[in-house]
Amino acid sequence: MSFYDNVKDASIYIKDHIRKTSLNYSKYFSTLSSNEVYFKLENRQITGSFKIRGAFNKLLSLSQKEKEKGIITASTGNHGLAVAYASNKLNISCEIYVPNIASKIKVSKIKELGSRVIYFGEDCLEAEKKARKDSKLKKSTFISPYNDEYVMSGQGTIAIELIEQIEKLDVAIVSIGGGGLISGISKYIKSTWPEIQVVGCSPKNSSVMISSMYAGKILDIESKHTLSDGTAGGLEFGSITFPICCEYIDQTILVTEDEIKKAMGLYYKNENQIVEGAAGVAIATFLKIKNHFSRKKVGIILCGGNIDQKHFLSLINGN
Repeated sequence: MSFYDNVKDASIYIKDHIRKTSLNYSKYFSTLSSNEVYFKLENRQITGSFKIRGAFNKLLSLSQKEKEKGIITASTGNHGLAVAYASNKLNISCEIYVPNIASKIKVSKIKELGSRVIYFGEDCLEAEKKARKDSKLKKSTFISPYNDEYVMSGQGTIAIELIEQIEKLDVAIVSIGGGGLISGISKYIKSTWPEIQVVGCSPKNSSVMISSMYAGKILDIESKHTLSDGTAGGLEFGSITFPICCEYIDQTILVTEDEIKKAMGLYYKNENQIVEGAAGVAIATFLKIKNHFSRKKVGIILCGGNIDQKHFLSLINGN
């Protein structure tokens, strides 16, 4: 089956388990840029991020024997939270490896959903390597945050919704971590809108995929601390997302921590919604390139909203 068919199937399989999120027109951001600007509100998805799409699509694909043996995954938070939620709903035992830098609020939510949390390493790639190793020892299924056809197809269902919600987009801005989200969206959406410009973005402090794209190979480079914890960390060698990102992303942008913080504050002030750092990256990217085009229909994917409210307010108020 083609990737297009896989995404179509995923949309059918997961439709009763997720929300079809809104595509909201923003008067403020449109006026700011002389474009039509729309936000895809995955920050209001179940578990607070797009990750629930890929998690359910993967878990629903497992055989009964695989479900009985349980699953293992690794995550800085949002993927783990999604897998914990899906495994709880499907009655599958679940262990989630997280790096020591993982968001406390996300880890707390994971535990509340009944999954066992195991701390390991300083970034998600280290936790991921350990989780993969232990999954083989325990003969459990490893659920990759991005390097999996089912997970990527699940994230691609966002593209189906976009195509249903608007006649056409000229530009799509998507944050990049391991590349599962932007790979799923870009590969599907270009089959319907071949002229759409896909802009991939990351924080300067952790831009492994973008750096790897420029190098022409997956790099093993260190990531610094970033507000965008949802996109932070390394990239698994041989990831299926890498060649797709190289082929389907038209432009890449890096943003600073200050730009991310300012973008989160501006969105909150004008749209009255809290978004996490990874979504702030996409907003900051739009603000950075908004004068590069005019009278275009721009779609910005707000990938998540999982951030402690007090911490968020402290950030945007400069405390």
